[in-house]
Amino acid sequence: MLPQEILAQVRRLEIVTGRLVSESFSGDYLSVFKGHGMEFASVREYAEGDDPRSIDRNVSARAGKPFVRQYIEERELTVVIAVDLSGSQSFGSADRLKRESATEVGAALAFAALQNNDKVGLAVFTDGLERWLPPRKGRRHVLAVIREILAFEPRGRKTAIGPSLDRLARMLKRRCILVVISDFRDSGFEPALKLCALKHDLIPVIIEDPRESALPSASAIVAVKDPETGDEGVFDLRGDAAEYAREEAERRAELGRIFRTSGLEAVTVTTDRPSLDPLLAFFRKRAKRRSR
Repeated sequence: MLPQEILAQVRRLEIVTGRLVSESFSGDYLSVFKGHGMEFASVREYAEGDDPRSIDRNVSARAGKPFVRQYIEERELTVVIAVDLSGSQSFGSADRLKRESATEVGAALAFAALQNNDKVGLAVFTDGLERWLPPRKGRRHVLAVIREILAFEPRGRKTAIGPSLDRLARMLKRRCILVVISDFRDSGFEPALKLCALKHDLIPVIIEDPRESALPSASAIVAVKDPETGDEGVFDLRGDAAEYAREEAERRAELGRIFRTSGLEAVTVTTDRPSLDPLLAFFRKRAKRRSR
């Protein structure tokens, strides 16, 4: 992408995404992350006299005994956007590439943080952490974050979420809102994800393309190529489609299990629908739940 094309894309995202954030997103963002005037600090084991309403059900369930949340007086928030730019993000069979959907989600989160005067950081990963923009405030920095997601050319094409999150966890010294944007087509990342979920307010955003979940219904043999490994092969849609659908269902079920046992609620964005609608729905649901 040429520099002038990148600049035009950044401007388009600022106009379209920024307006949507102002009209529909910012209030829910504020309710979710700043509604209580306190900032989560840590958890500790429940003691006699503690307010039962402060019990953290997710941590308690994992530990097998009650733990309570501890808060400190709220200060400014930090939002870190971790974006998977491996080879699979360059796939798209519908309205846009998965990378384009990821960029729109990242832009919305960055503009929401900007409107609330919060810091924004960016981590780009593939089979390792390739780019790190430390959290800062301001419009210029937010535009730099978006420009980086648009224009960054990764060295790696494979995905390694676990090692990337491990390294990011060592870099993040203080609790933050950590948004991980990926298709999560990887394995072995569960321990790193759970560690990050304990230390940070982690929000997984799954980027999917409809063709990844179901092959076409046809009597044909098609050539396929793995965008991460470059491996090529053929699919006989008369027989392989059913097997692929079964394996894909198993993969989705396992991913759902990982998120549930980590105490996480994921947002799913698909390339054939508006990217920000699921994100808006997620924040509205979370804001409503926290207002009870």
